[in-house]
Amino acid sequence: MKIGFLAMSGIRVRDTALLELGLTLPGFVERSQVVASLPSLGLLYLAAVTPESHELVYLEADQDGSEPQELYSCDLVAVSTFSAQIYEAYAVSKRLRSKGIVTAIGGLHASVRPHEAKEHFDHVIVGEGEYIWPHVVEAVNHGASGKIWYSNQFGVVDVAKLPIPRYDLLSDDRYNRITVQTSRGCPWRCDFCASSVMLHRGYRKRPVEDVIRDITEIKRIKSRPFIEFADDNTFVDKRWGKELCRQLIPLKIKWFTETDISIAEDPALLQLMAAAGCRQVLIGLESPTNDALEGIEQKANFKAKQFHKYREAIQTIQQYGISVNACFILGLDEHTNRIFDEVYEFVESALPYDVQITVLTPFPGTPLYERLKQESRLTHPYAWDRCTLFDINYKPKRMSAAELQYGLYRLAGNLYTAESVQKRRNAFFSRLRSEAKSQLSTLKSQEVLAA
Repeated sequence: MKIGFLAMSGIRVRDTALLELGLTLPGFVERSQVVASLPSLGLLYLAAVTPESHELVYLEADQDGSEPQELYSCDLVAVSTFSAQIYEAYAVSKRLRSKGIVTAIGGLHASVRPHEAKEHFDHVIVGEGEYIWPHVVEAVNHGASGKIWYSNQFGVVDVAKLPIPRYDLLSDDRYNRITVQTSRGCPWRCDFCASSVMLHRGYRKRPVEDVIRDITEIKRIKSRPFIEFADDNTFVDKRWGKELCRQLIPLKIKWFTETDISIAEDPALLQLMAAAGCRQVLIGLESPTNDALEGIEQKANFKAKQFHKYREAIQTIQQYGISVNACFILGLDEHTNRIFDEVYEFVESALPYDVQITVLTPFPGTPLYERLKQESRLTHPYAWDRCTLFDINYKPKRMSAAELQYGLYRLAGNLYTAESVQKRRNAFFSRLRSEAKSQLSTLKSQEVLAA
């Protein structure tokens, strides 16, 4: 059979006013372009566990949701997408099925809405797909009827035995970043986090040697890759993280990852991260006010306990030459219409290199979605195309939806002007130069004392 893997990714925004505003804001545009150019690691793993007797092709949907014509020469097409693009995926599947092509879908949305997805796809994979996919391929090859496949019937995926993703299927000129996974899951249980819906089987680290193996394969295909670690929280285990960095150093790559604020407490880790080529960490601060953080992490109230370290932690991380992308969620229950000024004032004083602002979004299957549903606060309960992180689909608690929307416009307009972006970046590089001079002065003093 010929099997197609179709990725549907990128930024989606229904709010036309915000979309038009974003087109003129450098910070928003830059991150949007990065997200849009990331390949689907999940599909590359499925390709890697596909039996060798089949012809494989990896393709990306266009930004308007249309599919490449090459898919119509396939016998089976697997689709990966998020809630915001799910209706586009359903439309693609309808067109493919009308031509006799079997379709399959997995991922976050399909895992929490499997029966909905089954109305539009032949096969639906719930949960992690590596152990399921070979059985789906075999079923299609033998003409079996479509069905919903549940990962809990196949056992927990052993991340220590994952094969190398099929990076060789990627077009070399399309992707400015290549994704690699070092771990799955996160020990924290934030009520808004969609990733925890599917990856609920505990935090699992991959063997460092396997991560290095995957990056080495990428370097064989692409001479100077920029790596984005597709993790929810890379440096939970600091000891393991240090070993990862030690083994990354000889590869001489540059990379980006997501982690939490606690890395600032470990200077040795930060030193190794910098030496290993880490250029930026994305950290979910969520709010510049402590009251809004209380309880959003449901296990240990981790974020609220870390709040008092926020400013100092950003400065500590950035002094090692690692830029911070500070992420904030607007519209948390304790937020009033003061939050927009509070975020701006925090950013102006802490000066993270990058800033990401989103609107609180109740994704299907999350504790947040269930809570807001019980409180009758969901305004568009099945309008999945509003799950974009920028479109409002619920009733805020301490402000109106209109106030939240206007505040988002105003804050974005202030944070992402060319002048504001340049101010944060100038501060970052100025501090780096200052640190370098200080280190040079210390070395010279030591030389004088040694003489």
